[in-house]
Amino acid sequence: MPLHLAFNDFDALRERCETAAVRTTRDEPEYEEGAVIPSGMWQPLTESAALAVTAPRWAPHSTLVEIIRPSSFDEDDLEHFARPMGDESAQYLGQALAKPGMRTTTDNYQEGRLIGLHLDNWDKLIFGRKPRGRRRLALNLGPGTRYIILGALDAQAVCRAVHPQDFAYRYPHTDDYRAHVAAGHPIRVYRIRLEPGEGYIAPTEYLLHDGSTEDQAAPSAMAFWLGRWPSAKLPSLV
Repeated sequence: MPLHLAFNDFDALRERCETAAVRTTRDEPEYEEGAVIPSGMWQPLTESAALAVTAPRWAPHSTLVEIIRPSSFDEDDLEHFARPMGDESAQYLGQALAKPGMRTTTDNYQEGRLIGLHLDNWDKLIFGRKPRGRRRLALNLGPGTRYIILGALDAQAVCRAVHPQDFAYRYPHTDDYRAHVAAGHPIRVYRIRLEPGEGYIAPTEYLLHDGSTEDQAAPSAMAFWLGRWPSAKLPSLV
């Protein structure tokens, strides 16, 4: 299943969302070789582009992307914030600080280079179970604005394309996306702006993604949780 974005107001989404193509890196010292990154040519969201990612009613909760703003949260007790949402075993992952002006924000902690758009792998799920992973809840703690970037092509589709003979036995991986893009196959990405206090719930084990502070003047911290939440547990921004 591709990107499934839950929204009710196209104008509200268009005001904070842009789209672009992607490319792979080559001889760019700040990035791993072959990393997938946005092309940089961000375009306004069109009605047809929004329609292409509109979540159908039958979409499983585990594959939905929601853009949210909690009515309140206590920064001194973030560990317990997500538990009342319907998953008592929800896991608080901590925080990550991003400096301003970063096209993507996640690095390889062993080498320090940015990994670009990627898949998470907390649940280590094989091909057939990949859509059933936990979703990530993330809140922008500020002080700056940032973005979430999401790919429109899901991990199963890419794994099947890259490994046509044995995809059913594979564990979809970031490297599959790198090979797919390097071979000349297009992937569309959506960049959604998140102000302080705003956030998202997304299947980051199933969709290409990363944060971004591109063109922003202030750093921002993001808090993260993993859980199995039903949809609409937090107020939607769109």
